[in-house]
Amino acid sequence: MSLYIRDNEVDALAVKVQRLTKAPNKTEAVRRALQNELARAQEAVPLKDRIKMIQDDVKARMGPNKPDFDMKKYTDEMWGV
Repeated sequence: MSLYIRDNEVDALAVKVQRLTKAPNKTEAVRRALQNELARAQEAVPLKDRIKMIQDDVKARMGPNKPDFDMKKYTDEMWGV
């Protein structure tokens, strides 16, 4: 999908960012600026909330908890004991 800059001020800002960052073109300058702004916005989220989001994601990927899972048995089998 294309992004068209129709605002002269925004275009001028993109050119300034391109020059200052030595980006090869305005598209790369805008990409870098957006990535930096996204990182800055994510940093604004408190650490405990970021950790919670990561933990929730990991739990969702791991699947349901199996209360009858025997970790010792699994580890022993893994090590060939």
